Amino acid sequence: MTLLLLEALGALVLLVFIVWWTMFSGRKKGELPEAAETEKQKKKEDPASSEDRRD
Repeated sequence: MTLLLLEALGALVLLVFIVWWTMFSGRKKGELPEAAETEKQKKKEDPASSEDRRD
């Protein structure tokens, strides 16, 4: 029983580590300003592609 709990705890720790790693392993100062500006430009040009569109 103890071994099962240790294994579950290890799996949980591994999962938390993977999530933390993927969230905070990006660029030190975030996205490049040029990329952020391009994304804003695309959203302004094509409002029909927003997520609240119904098919």
